[in-house]
Amino acid sequence: MTFSSPTPRSSRPSGRRISPAERSPSAKIRDLLDHPVIDTDLHTVEYGPLVEAYIDDIGGARAVDAWRAALVRGFGQLGNDWYALTPDERRDRAAPRPPWWALPSENTLDLATVSIPRLLHERLGESGTDFAVLYPNISTFAVHIGDPELRRVIIRAVNTYNADVFRPYADRLTPVAAIPLHTPEEGIEELEFAVNTLGLKVALIPGNLRRPIPELARRYPRDAFPDLVRYTTWLDTFGVDSAHDYDPFWAKAVELKVPLTTHSIGMGWTSRSSWSNYMYNHIGHFASASEALAKSLFFAGVTRRFPDLRLGLLEGGAGFASSLYADLVGHWEKRGAPFIGRYDPDRLDADLLHDLYLLHADGPVLERLGSAQDLAEVAFGANQARRIPQDRNALDDFAAAGIERIEDIRDRFVPNFYFGSEADDPTVAHAFNTRVNPLGVELNAFWASDSGHWDVPDLRLVLAETWDLVERGTLTEANFRSLVFENPYRFYAGTNPAFFRGTAVEEVLNRQAAAE
Repeated sequence: MTFSSPTPRSSRPSGRRISPAERSPSAKIRDLLDHPVIDTDLHTVEYGPLVEAYIDDIGGARAVDAWRAALVRGFGQLGNDWYALTPDERRDRAAPRPPWWALPSENTLDLATVSIPRLLHERLGESGTDFAVLYPNISTFAVHIGDPELRRVIIRAVNTYNADVFRPYADRLTPVAAIPLHTPEEGIEELEFAVNTLGLKVALIPGNLRRPIPELARRYPRDAFPDLVRYTTWLDTFGVDSAHDYDPFWAKAVELKVPLTTHSIGMGWTSRSSWSNYMYNHIGHFASASEALAKSLFFAGVTRRFPDLRLGLLEGGAGFASSLYADLVGHWEKRGAPFIGRYDPDRLDADLLHDLYLLHADGPVLERLGSAQDLAEVAFGANQARRIPQDRNALDDFAAAGIERIEDIRDRFVPNFYFGSEADDPTVAHAFNTRVNPLGVELNAFWASDSGHWDVPDLRLVLAETWDLVERGTLTEANFRSLVFENPYRFYAGTNPAFFRGTAVEEVLNRQAAAE
């Protein structure tokens, strides 16, 4: 498809124009700063009829029909026909309530802004932002489409659509490329096309995929038991226990100098599977999904083998990141290779244990005490599983990550992961709390406004909301600079030094350098 250049304003019909009465609160904050502001997560909405034209161009009319049916039916991580079910059926099937009313409808100007590239480019400064990485709505869930033929068509179409419509505005806006990972080969093919053919420079991958449990798939074939599919899956997070070796994909991302990001949901998982309450399912779900992926890649040794790999985990905030990093250290200090032997049942001193029981136990226990060996074998009934023989070569869960000291955890976690924190999220302070984070490190939190979704009723307020954290003492001005500029700049330019070439960010930095 050939995408024409934007129509010059002078040739457009006149109409009602909406002009801000005064400079926005976020723009005023930006005026005070001596550095650019980079938004790592701004959501856009595709224009449906044009997207369908791209789908038709790539997959034909049948693909368009399949796409329309999928939109009605629902698909992806929560595709469970919730809206087609009665309340009793929702309960009976334990069908998690999916997102609803997700767009800023009352704020019509903002809705138009995130769906019209030219208008977004014009108004970006009102959010206090110099440059934004865009997450088109279809891209975020297309990577989870189960039908392989439809998935490939939709992803190729939406990537081409976004590359085309945002190309004229590349100085301030860049869309992500949706990259499926049902197999590493599929991911590599789409990544190469997106980067080499379309010129896209950020990738969006799924954080997890639901795959059939093999034994249950054999016993209950999909064709014969279609309703059981969503109950008989496991989560593949591309690292620990993955169905495939994804090292070739990670290697390709490093080779192409593409920063990877993920925006997958954790709704529908265990405690986030209410059939009636969306907020119950929503709170914490991005953090849950991001934690699962980060843990998986760390424990599988992916960050050890690919130290230059960078992964942005969006919308989960920094609270879980600080907790996860501390947990990795704390667990290694108890169950890492140098320490796991402390819990070996063979190290139990049965005679000493017997003597202690003789000295301190009460009568009913002493009546049943038996010998020292009997005591060691049967006293702790709840822990009998610890007597089950273990493979002595498979006791170190940190082995693949190559952890021999705490500093190794820092070096294979901190540089590789960046944590998207929304504008009004106070837990971002945890990332900068060097008194709590092991080894006194700061974690890589970066600013992710989430403009374009219900989280942001007014995009003019996002930077001002984050600056409020400075005024409240939650963040220092240095933390704020790291959050909105230094960390996102390092994430993108550290992977691809040419990332900001020709952009407003480069313009600001060059102007500052000239002034110095």
